[in-house]
Amino acid sequence: MIYISGLVGFLLVLTAEARVGNSSELSFCTETQQCLLFDLICETAEYEVRHYDSVKWVSTDETSFFMEIAAMRAFKRLYRYITGANKNAKDIAMTAPVVVKMVDKKFWEMGVYTMSFLLPAEHQMNPPEPIDDKVYIQEMPDMTVYVRPYGGWMTSLSDHIKANSLSSALNSADAQYKKDFHYAAGYNSPMTMFNRHNEVWFVTKDDPVCSSSEELESSFFS
Repeated sequence: MIYISGLVGFLLVLTAEARVGNSSELSFCTETQQCLLFDLICETAEYEVRHYDSVKWVSTDETSFFMEIAAMRAFKRLYRYITGANKNAKDIAMTAPVVVKMVDKKFWEMGVYTMSFLLPAEHQMNPPEPIDDKVYIQEMPDMTVYVRPYGGWMTSLSDHIKANSLSSALNSADAQYKKDFHYAAGYNSPMTMFNRHNEVWFVTKDDPVCSSSEELESSFFS
């Protein structure tokens, strides 16, 4: 097992600008022209470690017992923003992924879900101001995350199962990460029936952990 610090620092100097770019750079991001790009730090049998640069998102919060109900309301609100419900009356291209911040809670508890649409590269510097007071622009800081992808539909149950599985793998690896929330990331339109791609992200708290130097070298030099 190795802890990686120097490599992360080296990659940071290579990426001075927000990494929103052509979807052709990611094999699983196929439905939008622009996607959130990342640097792959390492990859194990259980997870990937990625570094994301600081980027701007348009976001909204919704309180509910279940992600499905919150996501439906939040998506409609954000979709109105990108289709002209902003002070510039500007249509904004859809990007991927759509992310939902998932707080750690019991199924029977209410929770606040934050859904975010990634702003395209051309709107990163000066995004149109929302006219809905429930919609806001936020700049997420750069972050290093542990990632586990999965197929099918992203539901409260599927996300819960995958998040618990990833959390168990990270605990076994003695990885330090933020446990009070995680991100659920989706790359597909609700109309897409097959070959869907979803991800669970946990944000690191310390130097990321990989299981071997061989994995680090193969992912870095590939």
